[in-house]
Amino acid sequence: MRIDAQDRERVGAAVKAAEATTDGEIVAIAARQSDAYHDVALHWAVLGIFLVLAVQAAVPGHFVPVLDWALRGGWGEQWPIWFLLTAQLVVLAAVFLALTLVFRSTRLRMALTPGTTKSRRVRARAVLLFRASIESRTATRTGVLLYLSEAEHRAEIVADAAIHAKVPDSEWGEAMALLLDAIRDDRPGDGMVTAIAAIGRVLADHFPHTGTDPNELPDRLIEL
Repeated sequence: MRIDAQDRERVGAAVKAAEATTDGEIVAIAARQSDAYHDVALHWAVLGIFLVLAVQAAVPGHFVPVLDWALRGGWGEQWPIWFLLTAQLVVLAAVFLALTLVFRSTRLRMALTPGTTKSRRVRARAVLLFRASIESRTATRTGVLLYLSEAEHRAEIVADAAIHAKVPDSEWGEAMALLLDAIRDDRPGDGMVTAIAAIGRVLADHFPHTGTDPNELPDRLIEL
């Protein structure tokens, strides 16, 4: 999924066109990724350790013969308990480090991250960006954020206080559907343009253009 220069121009034009019909303001942000998901990699690595322990518990008595074969060529050495426990700790540490290296791949981390986790992280990032750059930044508190997270293929709409008081969340459904349908077809630019137009229609219904509200937020696509 890629947003090119033409898409940037179209998104900026769509924001200006939508804002021409309403006192509300729309900010469009596209991020490559909302989170690194390093904690997900850690969870899988820990799960790998427990899997090793589960295998040892399921087939007891196999660990010592394998260790004996690896270190003494299978001569039936009598290993002290402290040595066996140390050997097991080394094995677990090796499994953890190996999985940690494997999960340095961003693509693999993304593939193994549950969809619900992605949705929560995208929502959290959208709210954070909204609070940092849009919330209460307009005199009438009528700012709306359209946030697209490319790697997760997810989007969010976050509205300022005055809009949230009048517009139920269900009214953003058309905009989200248009955007997500386009994302599935690998057309993020088209999706943002149509979603912005839909957001503009909602804002025009509740906050029609009066010509008295200044343009206080950027009209261009912001890329992170």
